[in-house]
Amino acid sequence: MANNALKRGTAELAILSVLEQASLHGYEIARQIEEQSHGALKFSLAALYPMLYRMESRGWLRGCWETSETGRRRRCYQLLPRGEKMIAPMRKEWEDLQRAMKRLRKVSHA
Repeated sequence: MANNALKRGTAELAILSVLEQASLHGYEIARQIEEQSHGALKFSLAALYPMLYRMESRGWLRGCWETSETGRRRRCYQLLPRGEKMIAPMRKEWEDLQRAMKRLRKVSHA
C-alpha cells in the first residue's frame, strides 16, 4: 500500500468513524478526530474539505448547508448508508495491517 493510500484510508476511516456518532460540520469533524485520537491524528481544514467532497461524491456522506445561531453558514456532513457499509471493511483492513506490523516488529526483535 502506498504511503498516500495509507494516509487517505486512515483519514477516511477516521472521518466515517466520527460521523457514525453524529452529523458534524467540517471544523467539528477535525476537532473530534483530534480529540478522540488524543492528538495523534490532526487535519488541516485545507486537507479535510477535499476528502469530504470526494466522500460525498462517492455517496458515503451528504453535505448540507446550515445557518448557525450567529448567522454564519456552514456545511454539515451526515453519514449515508453507503458510507456506513464502508466502516466495517475499512476497520478490518486497518486491524489486519496492525496485526501484520506487530508480527514484523516481533520478527525484527527476535
